Amino acid sequence: MSEQKYVLAIDQGTTSSRAIIFDHKGTIVSTGQKEHEQIFPKAGWVEHDPMEIWANVREVIGQALSKADLTRHDIVAVGITNQRETAVVWDRNTGEPVYNAIVWQDTRTQSIVDRLAGDEGTERFKSIVGLPLATYFSGTKIVWILENVEGAREKAEAGELMFGTTDTWVLWNLTGGTEGGVHVTDVTNASRTLFMDLETLEWRDDILEAFGVPKSMLPEIKSSSEVYGTVESSNLLREVPIAGILGDQQAATFGQAAFDAGESKNTYGTGNFLIFNTDTEIVHSKNGLLTTLGYKLGDQPAHYALEGSIAVTGSLIQWLRDNLGIISSAPEVETLANTVEDNGGAYFVPAFSGLFAPYWRSDARGALVGLTRYVNKGHIARAALEATAFQTREVLDAVNADSGVDLTELKVDGGMIANNTLMQFQADILGVPVIRPVVAETTALGAAYAAGLAVGFWANLDELRANWQEDSRWEPKMDDAERERQLRNWKKAVTKTLDWVDADTEA
Repeated sequence: MSEQKYVLAIDQGTTSSRAIIFDHKGTIVSTGQKEHEQIFPKAGWVEHDPMEIWANVREVIGQALSKADLTRHDIVAVGITNQRETAVVWDRNTGEPVYNAIVWQDTRTQSIVDRLAGDEGTERFKSIVGLPLATYFSGTKIVWILENVEGAREKAEAGELMFGTTDTWVLWNLTGGTEGGVHVTDVTNASRTLFMDLETLEWRDDILEAFGVPKSMLPEIKSSSEVYGTVESSNLLREVPIAGILGDQQAATFGQAAFDAGESKNTYGTGNFLIFNTDTEIVHSKNGLLTTLGYKLGDQPAHYALEGSIAVTGSLIQWLRDNLGIISSAPEVETLANTVEDNGGAYFVPAFSGLFAPYWRSDARGALVGLTRYVNKGHIARAALEATAFQTREVLDAVNADSGVDLTELKVDGGMIANNTLMQFQADILGVPVIRPVVAETTALGAAYAAGLAVGFWANLDELRANWQEDSRWEPKMDDAERERQLRNWKKAVTKTLDWVDADTEA
């Protein structure tokens, strides 16, 4: 197909919505981006306004088309990628959300988790859905809305409410909303709800019954690469097919061309997410990882993955900027960290939303330990960067243990990989090379690839592999003794965060 045609990817992320246009080589042509408000009604609560997100998506589509001087006639397909576990519930008749979107970082549903776990524990459904019961996933967020929003339970039982992660919310609105909008999600997003059977790729009636969630609320589960519908007539992209959906981490893996067993990537964003492809085999973790869908192309077999999810990495740098004010922009953290030679003995465990993989401890809260009068803001900045690398090392150790095969290198993507200090420390603490691709926007690229494959813009996976190019590589320089000392101190620091939240602690 002519290189004069393009694919547009909508990346509906945790902090912003973006539209990125890619050419046939997988190169970025133009970008539109707009942040949305982060709403914190109470400690541990994180919300977004779905209507603001939808308005921003429309705006960034216009920005991207305008910057590239393109129209809908130049776009062959639209792909969507999204913050995966963030839950939106809306009225199917009015199109209005009944409550703000409850974000994946939100921890308000712990009592629901405890109630569902009962005597069977948090792994009650894990053999079926691949996930432990946790506040992270969207299923418990739906329950909270049904139990706490006036009239929601009655409307849901009457079939008047719809649920979706933000891919579904964007798709439904793009395809017409109340005027015939398509209510669909893909297997990767469905696998993050706690409701989808990994083997059948269908919603489990018995689990929905245990949660008390009517099946009528849920979108239809489709593959990650097929035509779901076309953009409605009032949009700048009218009549363009929407042909790809991948949750953000799976999209980044797809964008890194990690299509086969044993291939992996680590995304450095608001949180960090390491995904390890297990091909068509479902591997159940014994080391605190999640079993999830990797991708499914049309009617081909589903590909599965192990995932290590880390709640707080990039958002810790935002916290230094917005809450403490020790930097005025995120890139400044590297400059500040480089004013010192090391962390000065300080370790920062950012358990703001509890600890995710490999611990899954919702009772943990953040701790900055090892402080002396010697420690200054440079050491704190360095400790904040190092926290990302230490958490990644613990997840990588779990992947190695589950897979039985040690990773020999780590492909990376996401906003934080521009930080060379972090990337060098990451290589040092892992003891393996860290590799950055030329196109760092792999999340949007993966969604574009899925959409482009569905309409024949790209012929096959080999064509996508050929697009991948290495940009930079960091080799480990730290000696083994120093690496082990730092890891020992980090693990000691983690123990100081545990058992913080108890019966009389709010948050």
